[in-house]
Amino acid sequence: MDENLVIGTAKPLVLVVMGVSGSGKTTVAEILAGRLGWPFQEGDELHPKANIDKMKAGLPLTDEDRRLWLIAVADWVDRQLDAFECGVITCSALKRSYRDLINRRGSGVEFVFLAGSKATIAARLAARQSHFMPPSLLDSQLADLEEPAPDEPHIRVDVGPPPAAIADAIVRELGLQPR
Repeated sequence: MDENLVIGTAKPLVLVVMGVSGSGKTTVAEILAGRLGWPFQEGDELHPKANIDKMKAGLPLTDEDRRLWLIAVADWVDRQLDAFECGVITCSALKRSYRDLINRRGSGVEFVFLAGSKATIAARLAARQSHFMPPSLLDSQLADLEEPAPDEPHIRVDVGPPPAAIADAIVRELGLQPR
């Protein structure tokens, strides 16, 4: 059996680590990918340059701005699943319509929603250096956020603990086998 497959299943799984900017997506996803031995993709690297420029200028993205980026994220997910490989990718996935596009197959994807208070996330954004997303855009992200509904494949994880503890909790909750 391929070591990248989820223990106890015959299907690959892609974890989409989601949440607003500053929730710790990249840090937690990198730890998860390392622990599981799965490929990792930083979703922000798939943004068109125009999106990055717009966010750097302090302007929130519209649904239309996000469309090509979400397609690129969904394409990465599909390539992993087509290759029968597991993987971990970051994506804010703020709205259900975005998650529906990413999970367009209807299976093989689990959203890992990193949730935290506005105060916790704002403090993280204020301390972050060299990132294109300014703290001033947090309110627009929180306004757009539609938490995953019970009928969506997801788990909700609090961002309060250290990132390694968050990753451990995700592995346990999903019943995954670390490498």
